[in-house]
Amino acid sequence: MIASELPLAPDFEPGSAAFVRDPFAVYARLRREAPVSWSSGTGQVLVACHSDVDTVLRDRRFGRTYLHVATHAEMGRPEEDEDVAPFWDVVRDGMLDTEPPDHTRLRRLVSRAFTPARVEALRPSVERIGIRLVDDLLDAGSDGSRVDLKRIVAEPLPVAVIADLLGVPEQDRGLLLPWSHDMCRMYELVPNADDQRAAVRAAEEFSGYLRELAAERRKRPGDDLLTALTEVVDEGERLTEDELVGTCVLLLNAGHEATVGVTSNGVQTLLEEPEQWKALGASTEDETAVARAVEELLRCCTPLQLFSRWALEDADVAGVPVSRGTHVGLLFGSANRDETRFELPEQLDLGRWPNPHISFGAGIHYCLGAPLARLELGVVFRELARRVPRLAPVGQPVYGRGYIIRILREVLVTVR
Repeated sequence: MIASELPLAPDFEPGSAAFVRDPFAVYARLRREAPVSWSSGTGQVLVACHSDVDTVLRDRRFGRTYLHVATHAEMGRPEEDEDVAPFWDVVRDGMLDTEPPDHTRLRRLVSRAFTPARVEALRPSVERIGIRLVDDLLDAGSDGSRVDLKRIVAEPLPVAVIADLLGVPEQDRGLLLPWSHDMCRMYELVPNADDQRAAVRAAEEFSGYLRELAAERRKRPGDDLLTALTEVVDEGERLTEDELVGTCVLLLNAGHEATVGVTSNGVQTLLEEPEQWKALGASTEDETAVARAVEELLRCCTPLQLFSRWALEDADVAGVPVSRGTHVGLLFGSANRDETRFELPEQLDLGRWPNPHISFGAGIHYCLGAPLARLELGVVFRELARRVPRLAPVGQPVYGRGYIIRILREVLVTVR
């Protein structure tokens, strides 16, 4: 079947502010009427149901990239603009945009340095950072004025944690947030020329910075992940410098934007349901209850709405044939609200268990940073619910212009 012969995706308009504000009614219609559909606007086969998204993520006939098996021309795709090549040169050396055997080797090497023990060792630091940022929120709102929780808490937390993890000196940490914002704009469906220029500049600057910092760590090793990545050896293999840089860029971009998104979207969602906020506050001493609340917020408030795959050969999606070179859009935001997988999926249930959300992906590309994200989110939601029980929203929520990474522009609150 030619992809364009599939049913058209009804009302799928990722460039529309109204759609970004509330895509969930459209997702529900897709699951009912066209679980595998064609989006002429994005040139993608869209997959809406949980089981189908999960299956494609695990199916090795689909990949994050096709460049390991074919050229752009062989896949019927246009050549990339030379102006954006420096951006892709940096990010394609990380795990996200590689496939086996390169991905297998990279993940094995990085996993030896980015261990569960290293993540758990960060807990005291993450808790100190979380406490300090909630202090900042309380101070900023002490006069009763409205304050932006996203700017004061959600954005600084993952930046500070990642900076600690990599060993970025204090005086350089202000560089990370702008770099992450600018680079992540390139993952939207149609980045404009300004976004592209900003992403290229950020990738080049961050890459250059990391190379200098890695050279310093080779001379004077520290107790940080960057040092560990420069030293990791497995069966005689090491990370190349390009791979080390690509790994650190991925850690910043994925680790920062996702955590900011779940924190911002999650706080707003909780505050719109005061009884849920009160319930979370009452359970902050129960680690299991907090962990389950985090999983539910990851499910219903995930910022990542769509993740793509390429058909590396003629294949099928839920029994629908797709040809080699087909671009497949996996609707994470829809899969996480699939009524065949979750009971009352539109309802926020902080005690929901089990909770097989798909926010961290599945298969070989399952997010390596998931334990760190869960640690950060557990700390920030626990501290906010425990120490700011009367946190209240101000005004109507407004989402940024991104759809792939759907995050509130700000989270205005009073702390009372």
